[in-house]
Amino acid sequence: MNFTTTYQLEHYILDTKWDDLPEKVQQRAVDCGIDLMMALILGSRGEQFQNGIRLASYVKSGNLEIPGAQERFSFLGAALAMGHASNSFDIDDGHNLVKGHPGTSFVAGVMAAGLEKNVSYREYLTTLVVAYDTAVRMGLALQDYYKFLHSTGTYGAVATAAGVGRIFGFTKEQLNTAISMAEYHAPVTPVMRAVQYPSMNKDGVPFGAMVGVLAALDTMAGETAKTHMLEMDRYQPLCASLGSIYEIMNLYFKPYTCCRWAHQPIQACIELMRKKDLRAEEIEQVTVHTFDSAAQLSKIVPHETDEAQYNIAYPVAAAIIHGDVGYRQVNNQALNNPRVLEMMKRLRFVVDEELDRQFPQKRLAWVEMRMRNGSVYRTRVYSASGEASDHIDHRWMTEKFNRIMDPFLNEQGKKAVLRLLEENPDRPLRAVVSGINRALFVGGRGQEGRSSRPGSAQGRETRKRPA
Repeated sequence: MNFTTTYQLEHYILDTKWDDLPEKVQQRAVDCGIDLMMALILGSRGEQFQNGIRLASYVKSGNLEIPGAQERFSFLGAALAMGHASNSFDIDDGHNLVKGHPGTSFVAGVMAAGLEKNVSYREYLTTLVVAYDTAVRMGLALQDYYKFLHSTGTYGAVATAAGVGRIFGFTKEQLNTAISMAEYHAPVTPVMRAVQYPSMNKDGVPFGAMVGVLAALDTMAGETAKTHMLEMDRYQPLCASLGSIYEIMNLYFKPYTCCRWAHQPIQACIELMRKKDLRAEEIEQVTVHTFDSAAQLSKIVPHETDEAQYNIAYPVAAAIIHGDVGYRQVNNQALNNPRVLEMMKRLRFVVDEELDRQFPQKRLAWVEMRMRNGSVYRTRVYSASGEASDHIDHRWMTEKFNRIMDPFLNEQGKKAVLRLLEENPDRPLRAVVSGINRALFVGGRGQEGRSSRPGSAQGRETRKRPA
C-alpha cells in the first residue's frame, strides 16, 4: 500500500470559509444544525445520556453548558455526555452509501469544541459542513479497504478529530496527526450484529466520539502519527471533489425514531390506513416486502428503547396503532402497550429479490394488508421520506422539528428554539445552547418535557429489565 501526504483534506478542513460555501450548502447546514439539535435534545431524555453524564464525572469538571442538561462539563466531559445522546433515539441524518449516520458521529465533539472555544454559531455550522465531507469520504475508503460494514462510530472518530482540530486552530501537520491517530484507533463496530441483537452498542457513536476527541487532545499533548486512509493512493481520488461536491447535500433525514430500514413499511402502513380509513382491529395480517438487511432487523418484543429502535416489527406495529413513531412510541415507558404487542404477532416480513438488488442505493418496501373481512390492500413501493432525492427544504425540517419536539416544548418554546437556530448566526454558540436550555427547563410540557434535573426520576426514563 502506498501513501502520499498532500494535505489536501487538511487544507480543505482548515481553509473553508462560510462565505465560500454555495447558498444551498449554507441553507442545508442550517437545517442540519436543527436536525442535530433535535437529536441531542431527544437523546437528553434517555437513559444512555444519563450513562454519559456519569461517565463524564470521571474527568475533570468544567463550566460548559450542553443541550438538555443542567450539569456543567469540561470539554472532554461535554463530548462524552453528548456522544451518548446524539444517536440515542435514532432520529439523526444518514447517508446511503456509507450505510450510517454521519452527523451524529461527530456532533458531540464538534459542539464540545465549539463551546470550549466559544465560537460563533456560523463557525459551528461551517465545521459541520467539512466534518460531513470527512466522514463520508473516510467511510467509503474504510468500508472498501476492509470489505466490512463498519458502523457510524468508525468513520465518526475521524470526522470528530477533523472538526475539533479545525475549531482548535490546528496546523495542517497537527490535523494530519489527529486524523491519522483517529483513523488508526477508530472502533471497528460490527453494525449487522447490532441490527440482529440490538443494544446501546448500536452504531458505536459514543466510542467513535471518544476516540476522535482523544486523538485531538493527544495531538495537543505532543503525540505524533503518520498516514491515514485518504492518503492512500487508491483513495486520494475521493478528495478530488472536496469543495465541489458537498456530502451534506447527499444526506437523508429521518422522520421516525427508529432504524431507517424500517421507515418504508412504516410510511406505507400509515398512508394506507389513512387513505382507506382502516382500523387496526380490522387487520388480520400485514406482510412487509423489503430488502434482506431490513428483514434481518430484530423482531423481538422490546424491553428497552434500543431494542425498539433497531427493530422492524415493533415500529411498524406502533405506526399501525398510533399513526406515528416518535419519542412517545419508543421511550421505555411506552413499550408495554398491549395493542402494539398484539399487532406485532400479525406481521410477516418477506425478502423481495428485486428490492434487495437495489440496496443500498435505494431502500424500498411495499406492504400487503389482509383484513378480517377478506379484503386485501397492497401499497405501491415506498422509499422513505427524507431521501436526498426528495430535495429536503427548510419547511420539511421545521415540520419535523415541531412534531418531534412536541413532547418537550410548547409552541412558544418551539418558536424560541427555532429562532436561535435560524437567525443571527454570529451569536456565540454558548448563547445558542443557553437559550435552548431556557426553553427546555422553563415552563416545560408536563411529565414528558418537565424541566426537572435530567438525573432525577422525573427527568429521565425508568429503565426496564428484560423479562
